[in-house]
Amino acid sequence: MDSLDNLERRLGYHFVDGAILTLALTHRSAGDPNNERLEFLGDAALGFIVAEWLWRKFPDASEHSLTLMRASLVKKSSLARAAREIDLGEFLRLGAGERKSGGHHRESILADTLEAIFGAVLQDGGIEATRSVVHGLFARYVDNADARMARDNKTQLQERVQSKRLPPPEYRVMSRSGDEHLPEFCVECRIAGLDIETQGRGGSRREAEQVAAGVALDLLERADG
Repeated sequence: MDSLDNLERRLGYHFVDGAILTLALTHRSAGDPNNERLEFLGDAALGFIVAEWLWRKFPDASEHSLTLMRASLVKKSSLARAAREIDLGEFLRLGAGERKSGGHHRESILADTLEAIFGAVLQDGGIEATRSVVHGLFARYVDNADARMARDNKTQLQERVQSKRLPPPEYRVMSRSGDEHLPEFCVECRIAGLDIETQGRGGSRREAEQVAAGVALDLLERADG
């Protein structure tokens, strides 16, 4: 495993408490304690920082557009891409089985670990330090954000499916719970010919469809490499 000094240079942040960085790099396959609690914290911090960033950068964008842009920037595949750019896989602390199966290349592990690092920075240096690290890793993606990124998940998914010359995705309401003030819809998205079936939940049918389409998009991105 490479020196953690190298990772700190790539992050642009030096930890006062080196132990918390080590914890952030420790996958649950390596035992306890591990980085799952820091991942929870980092996920929340990342969402807030990116939301504020987009809010300031796009003063005329609607709430819906901002939500879609944020979702595109903080989804697992985007986090894993940022993690690979700093060679985060070199520094992971994995159990023997996970190491043998190539866990240091796995998208979900890279994304979760990067979130854990954000949580560690937040605990070690506060919100401004975390904002600086996030901005350093995501600046060029936010700078390149435009109206194309704000296309809704359903539109993007339909375009991807049509490019494969397959029928459009099908959406079906699986359940509705709650009351008229706080409803929750569960919607299934099915893509015939690709063996993809996903589900999404939201406070409206439209929102649940967008969530289900976003999950399907992630699956397609992984399958297409």
